[in-house]
Amino acid sequence: MADIQIEYQNGIAIVRLNRPDKRNAMSFSMLKDLVHSAEKLKNNRQVRAIILTGEAHVFSAGIDLKDLNHPKHRLFAAWQLIKPGQSLFQKACLMWQQLPVPVIAAVEGYCFGAGMQLALAADIRIAHPDTQMSIMESRWGLVPDMGLSRSLAGLMPLDIAKELTLSARIFDAQYAKQIGLVTHLSDDPLRSAQQLANELIERSPDALYAAKQVLDAMQHQPYKALRLEKIWQLKLLLGKNSRLARQKDKQPQTEFLPRQYK
Repeated sequence: MADIQIEYQNGIAIVRLNRPDKRNAMSFSMLKDLVHSAEKLKNNRQVRAIILTGEAHVFSAGIDLKDLNHPKHRLFAAWQLIKPGQSLFQKACLMWQQLPVPVIAAVEGYCFGAGMQLALAADIRIAHPDTQMSIMESRWGLVPDMGLSRSLAGLMPLDIAKELTLSARIFDAQYAKQIGLVTHLSDDPLRSAQQLANELIERSPDALYAAKQVLDAMQHQPYKALRLEKIWQLKLLLGKNSRLARQKDKQPQTEFLPRQYK
């Protein structure tokens, strides 16, 4: 049984973490599948939005420590931390942040450690109010190393980020909403995510990609943001989907072309 399952619904890809017997804890196999799935979806221009969720009403209980500490994986894990560039751990999360379509995390049950870092890589997080959440790595004598320093930036004050990271405290999604880790609360996160995804796919796929690029630059590369606004506006004006967007405003049945830009 695959650790990651992908279901396609009218331009929306629903990506499920699929280790329900382990509360969707992330093994090395799942991390590799997350990278492979992100690469696959990046190249699929028919996909207009992505929903990340977990089987059995659990997002993810974090890294599978038993799998991580298995003797056969120790050398591989060490190499991932030593080698130049992003590690497998970082890619498994950050690749979802870098996709050219909106990514929505539908979160419930548990969202601990690696699961939290994956959820934070999404553009939008919708969580059940009772979801238990934690930046848990310090509990195991570790540091968050799956891109948290990038994905957490700008979401919450630094002092609160330090407190939650250093304490490994467990908190619910209602508190997470108050401090900016969660975008929306819902009694049915997956259904709410599907409703939002259906709203987003009514917009030009090129405009959505451009907006993500500009807003991400505003957060992580502010010196590039103004230039990207100009570049993307020119590209969109020259593209076919911009014309179709104006047409769709008057004729709602108008269909967009697949995304033109990579």
